[in-house]
Amino acid sequence: MRKIPIAILICVVLFLGVVVGLLLVKTRAPQAMPPETTQNAADYRIKQVHLQEVGRDTTRWQLDAEYGEVFEEQGKTVMKKVVVRVEQPARVWTVSADEGEMTRETKDIELRGNVVLVTSDGLRLETPRLAWTAKEERAWTNDPVTIYRGGVVVRGRGFESRVKEEVTTIRGRLRAIMTPNATVEEKS
Repeated sequence: MRKIPIAILICVVLFLGVVVGLLLVKTRAPQAMPPETTQNAADYRIKQVHLQEVGRDTTRWQLDAEYGEVFEEQGKTVMKKVVVRVEQPARVWTVSADEGEMTRETKDIELRGNVVLVTSDGLRLETPRLAWTAKEERAWTNDPVTIYRGGVVVRGRGFESRVKEEVTTIRGRLRAIMTPNATVEEKS
């Protein structure tokens, strides 16, 4: 009778020894690298992206990026550290962002991450995301915006500018602060 409990104890100890041994062997084995997802499989990878175009009304635009990936099938280019410069007869616009995406066929652009737009006539706009629809010549966002110009700071949620009509709208609950004799560089 005493032999049965001892036999069970020996079987349990052997079972635990085998399980612990297998676990140790598996944890020490080299781990396989996960396969690259197809979403990240760009057709082309480009360093120092530079695109330039001249419009019918002598408006020129230039796009520069530190890095770009071209996805032929989707017809888009994804870029990092983007700077867009638009030269019009009356003013120059410069927009910078952490990343951006451009649709090849329409030339629509979406900028994301620390988007800052500065114009030669003293306007500065900051937002986390800004889209440009080329056909309509429309810049817009539904995210929070802060606009600085000549001592005035305006905050709102949502922004739209139609370049052809020279109309700009700031949406949402607005907050404006006016400081006499202040400049864009003095923003907080």
